[in-house]
Amino acid sequence: MELTKTKYIQTEVGLTPEDWKITTLGESVLFLDNLRKPIKSSDREKMKGIYPYYGASGIIDYVNSYIFDDELILLGEDGENILSRNLPLAFIVKGKIWVNNHAHVLKPNDDFDIYYLSEFLESLDYTLLNSGTAQPKLNQKTCREIKILKPPLPEQKAIAEVLSDVDWLIQVTEQKLAKKRAIKQGAMQKLLTPKEDWEVKKLGEVGEIATGTTPPTRDLDNYGKDFCFVSPADLGTAKYISKTEKNLSIKGFNLSRKFPKNSILFTCIGSTIGKMGIASIELTSNQQINAIFPNENYNSEYLYYQLSLIAKKIRMKASEQAVPMINKTEFAQIFISIPKLKEQNRIAIILSDMDKEIELIEQQIAKYKTLKQGLMQELLTGKTRLTV
Repeated sequence: MELTKTKYIQTEVGLTPEDWKITTLGESVLFLDNLRKPIKSSDREKMKGIYPYYGASGIIDYVNSYIFDDELILLGEDGENILSRNLPLAFIVKGKIWVNNHAHVLKPNDDFDIYYLSEFLESLDYTLLNSGTAQPKLNQKTCREIKILKPPLPEQKAIAEVLSDVDWLIQVTEQKLAKKRAIKQGAMQKLLTPKEDWEVKKLGEVGEIATGTTPPTRDLDNYGKDFCFVSPADLGTAKYISKTEKNLSIKGFNLSRKFPKNSILFTCIGSTIGKMGIASIELTSNQQINAIFPNENYNSEYLYYQLSLIAKKIRMKASEQAVPMINKTEFAQIFISIPKLKEQNRIAIILSDMDKEIELIEQQIAKYKTLKQGLMQELLTGKTRLTV
């Protein structure tokens, strides 16, 4: 394949290559929605099997029969994913499958490459096509009118090949990431299992425990962009916290309970209990966060890893209450196994090095995904042309 020059013309969807056609989804595929059949979860329990049972965003179960045996495109019909796009909305399925009534089933015409069309549909913004009220929805009538750019078939295949290559890179790197995470989890289990000379301490004995505060929201002068103000939304993705969605002014910061650098932050209320992070700078948080300021005999990273290992148990215990919560006193009573400081440091270094490897792989994946977005913007609009 190579890049090729082309002439562009103004069309109803903007500038497009003069040799590309514009059609609609209804003219490009056969809708097989009438063959779909939902099965209640209670009924699926009685018909467990080997065939994938698909919903709006992928496989949700396996059953002992199938409706389709083909290569098709599924396009999510309803659900928040239409707006959030956290998962693929348009994706290819192959072989014997069952589909419920939450995904449109599309069989492309012979003049369309299924991989090209799937990528084109996935690249679209469906926000303005949403016809739902309580829940986002893409009805079939609206979907049929979606404008589709149609390059010559050989170019469709060339575009699909390039995008598939990037998908392969992403998939292989995600598999590498999963393997590294599994190795780290195994290492944590081994390294953090108590030994004979380890002590059992309450968190309250390890350092000072505090709960965050929220400056009065009626005074807008309390909020600005100068000081980090942690909420549960800021925890759980990165180990170290140095930036937050919301920030405080110097006035708001001075009204708040300050957490020193290396404090461990732990979400203490609601469904996000157990999300954690370490303060890489002095900061503060709202009252949904408990924090521990370890004293000089304890390594913050070691405590972070040890707490993350038992976070699930803490969450399960808290969920027994009407409102899941771990208050400051309960948090201080949590038991944790701790070796001497030298061993804490050794364990922290090993696990931190693993975290750095994982972070590099995550950055690779993000880079590949950005690359694909750029290629989709260029290739699926005809801004950059490919020829075989």
